[in-house]
Parts: sequence; C-alpha cells; structure tokens
Amino acid sequence: MTVTASPSGGLRLDEPAGRWVLTAAVLGSGMAMLDATVVNIALPVIGADFDAGLSGLQWTVNGYALALAALILLGGSLGDRYGRRRIFVLGTAVFAAASLLCAVAPTIELLIAARGLQGIGGALLTPGSLAIIAASFDPHDRGRAIGAWSGLGGIAGAAGPFLGGWLIEAFSWRWIFLINLPLAALIVWLAGRHVPESADPQAAPQLDVTGAVLGAAGLGLLTYALITAGEQGSSPSVWATGALGVAALLGFGVNERRSDHPMMPLDVFASRQFSAANAVTFAVYAALGGVFFLLVLHLQLVAGFSPLVAGTALLPITVLMLLGSARVGALAERIGPRLPMTAGPLVSAAGLLLLLRIGSDASYWLDVLPAVATFGLGLTLTVAPLTTTVLAAASTRHAGVASGVNNAVARVAGLLAVAVLPLLTGLSERDYRDPDQFGDAFQVAMVVSAGLLVVGGLLSAAMIDNGLRLSTDESPAPSQPLDTGHAGAQPADRVDVASPDLVPVSAPTSRMYCAVDGPPLSPAQLPRPREQS
Repeated sequence: MTVTASPSGGLRLDEPAGRWVLTAAVLGSGMAMLDATVVNIALPVIGADFDAGLSGLQWTVNGYALALAALILLGGSLGDRYGRRRIFVLGTAVFAAASLLCAVAPTIELLIAARGLQGIGGALLTPGSLAIIAASFDPHDRGRAIGAWSGLGGIAGAAGPFLGGWLIEAFSWRWIFLINLPLAALIVWLAGRHVPESADPQAAPQLDVTGAVLGAAGLGLLTYALITAGEQGSSPSVWATGALGVAALLGFGVNERRSDHPMMPLDVFASRQFSAANAVTFAVYAALGGVFFLLVLHLQLVAGFSPLVAGTALLPITVLMLLGSARVGALAERIGPRLPMTAGPLVSAAGLLLLLRIGSDASYWLDVLPAVATFGLGLTLTVAPLTTTVLAAASTRHAGVASGVNNAVARVAGLLAVAVLPLLTGLSERDYRDPDQFGDAFQVAMVVSAGLLVVGGLLSAAMIDNGLRLSTDESPAPSQPLDTGHAGAQPADRVDVASPDLVPVSAPTSRMYCAVDGPPLSPAQLPRPREQS
C-alpha cells in the first residue's frame, strides 16, 4: 500500500499515531540499552557458573560490542535503502532470537557467539529507532520527539543495573536475556501496526560490503590478539593475528578512500575540529569502557557487594546525566563547548582516583558514592557539549555521517579498552577471582583510565574551537509517497526525506541526554551544523 504525508508534513506528538511511533522507537532503543547495562552486572555470576576465565568475560562484553561497532554504519545504510521499519523489525527479531540463545547457552563459548548475534541485531535496530522518528514526525515536533526518545531511553539505562541485579538474585543471570523476549514481541507488533515505512530515495545504489567485512575483520583480529595476549602471553601467533588485524584496518581505510559509496567517507576528517572532537571521544569513551567493565567486577569480587547492590551503586551516574545534561547543553550553547569539555574529563578523572579508596571493607556512603557522583558529574559536563561539537564541526551535507562515525569511534574505544586494560594491568586469566590480585589490577586500571580522561580534557583545551555552535534553522523536508510492500500496514502519516541524515530538528542536540554506557551520538537526525572549514 502507499502511505503519504499529512498536510502538516508529518506526525505530531499530540496525535495517537505519533505517540505510537514514539513508543515503538523508545522500546526498541530501550531494549538495547537495557541489555547493555545489565550484562556487566552479571559477569561475576556468569564466570562462576561456567568456570570461565577473564578472557571469557571480556568476550562476553566484546562479542556484542564488536558486531555493533563494525556493523552499525552498515545497519543505517540498510534502513535507508530497504526501509527503516523493515530493518528495525528485522533487527528486533534477530536481537530477540539471540537473547534466547544467550539465555539457554550451555557453555561460555556459545554465550559469546550468541552475544555476537545480539550485536548484529543491535546494529540493525539501533540506527533504525531514531531514524524512524526523524522520518515520521513533523519538523516542529521532531526535536521534542527525539528528546523524549533520548530521555526515556536514559531511564531504561538507569533501570538496567538495578533490574539486572534483582533478576540475578531472585532468579538467575539467564533472566537478564529472557526479559527481552516479551519486550521484542511487543516492539514487532507495534512497529507492524503503527509505524509507517520510510526510506531514502537517494540512498547509495550499492552497499559497502567490502568495507564492512574489512572493518569487522580488522577489529575482530586485533581484539582477539589483545585478549589472547593477556591469556597466553606474547607469542608468534598473537603477533601474527594482531598484524593481520592492523592490515585489515589499513585495507578498510584504503577501501573507504577509493569506494564510490564508502561506509565511512574519510573526507569528514578534513575538518580539524571534527578530528579533534573524535580524538576526545576516543579518549573519554575508552576510559568509560574500561571503568564500567572493571568497576562492577571490583564491587562484587573485592568489596563483596551483591549484584543488586553493585548495580544500584552506579545509579547516581545516570541520574546526574538525566538531570544535568540539558542544563549543561544550554550552558555550552551560551559560553561555548571548550570549558565544559575541558573541565568535565578532569572532574571525571578525579572521580576515578577516588575509586582507589574502595577496598574489601568499603562503605557505599563514604567510599563508593562520592567517587561515583564525582565521576558522573564530570560525564554530565562532557557529553552534551561533545555531542554539539561533533555536529557543529561537520559540514551540513555530512551531518548524519558525522554522527554515525562518532558513534563508531565511541564503540571502538570501549571495545579496545576492555581488551587492553587487563593486559596492561597484568591481570591473568584466573587472577581476577583473587580479590588481592584483582584489587591491585583495578588500581592500575583506574589510574590509566584517569590518564585517558586527562588527555581528553587537554585535547579539548588545546584544539576545540570555542566558537562552534549548532544552528537550529528549520526547513520542512520534502514528502513523497512510498509503497510499503506490506499488506498489513496501517495507514499513517509519514515524512520521506531525500537525505534523512540531514533533517533538522527543533532543539539543539546538546540539550538531549546521552547514555553513559553508549556513544555520544546515534547515527541519526540532528540539527544542521554551520559550515566549518
């Protein structure tokens, strides 16, 4: 059937149709965010259940992160070409099937494989959830819709550690995956019944499959080499695997430069400000990846906290982000991004140094809360201005590509941190179960992570242009009818845009919440930045 835009140019939030679309998108992104926050809490229990070494826990996290980081740009392109709702539903179904496989996995190896499949589902699901909102809503409501999507997704992230801890204690770690099944069924039903189909008529005629394969192979081989080096030590096979990974990543760069339709157009890095902002992103999110992987282990293995208490201990970070990001974004719009982007990482670094006080006799109120709150305050100062800067540093025609690239940079940073930090700290395969050994390694890891945050702050001070601002001009997107190809689709208003990654919204990105366990940007629809050289 053919679905056309309404006279007003799209859905409105005060209409039932608009609220149904927002609900489906929020539930989809919330499911992925919930899964990301609950898995780390379960790592000690998973390790004990499978008698798994540290490398098994690293791969439990990185199996998902690797697939997501390598394929998320391709997932966005698939949605643009074949229909955003179609790919969103496919991603949800894959995510649900993988969750079931995770829940019934009899070995750590099969759990890791299922987590990789989850990452593929997430790469299809994540960009589609926000793209659906931008393609469906009236320009005057688009900013509010994206803000609601972001804030409600943050609530899912905040609830994740608490919910995960409760499920683990009340039932089993397997329930953190089973909970996705009814949620996914609801999402698929809502999307099929209420979400209009949309696509980009100017999408690239060819997908960059070669780039996706080279990127995934490079990241996978490099991650394998780093984790194996920590498990088995340096050996010719480890060096050879690492070299192959580096070669594949170099091949990825050559392919992207030569391809007519690259997954990651390298000319976006011609902007010095964009490159600087991504360098800050890499430093900050590498620190985050290491902290969130090791802190929950430390709280349970060394401090003796239960999964529920350990999960609840992290809530102040997300609460501060939810309450403060909009205010910091507004402040950055007035005074420029440099000061908050400099101060924020330094404050977070101070929080990590406070974490060094957490030992076997740690008090939550005296030792954990001050450190976690300081760390969260620094993140609140950092993330919204960083988001603004990335978009403001890119040219208008590259706004969507810029957000997707920055998303990938953040995820790769976390992926590599989880692989590298245990190696740098000398934490061996079985030592992580020894509280003394793990405590010593944790101390070193927090100092290294604090150093990364200091580097991020110094890069911001030295390289970020304080004059960068996002413009918030609005221009209605052109509308076109689209044959949904789905007989069961429900009539609904929709907006089909020629370039969905360049759709302006009514509120600056800096005023939107960004989850602390996710990237600063989603490959999505954001305000038009001013042209920068």
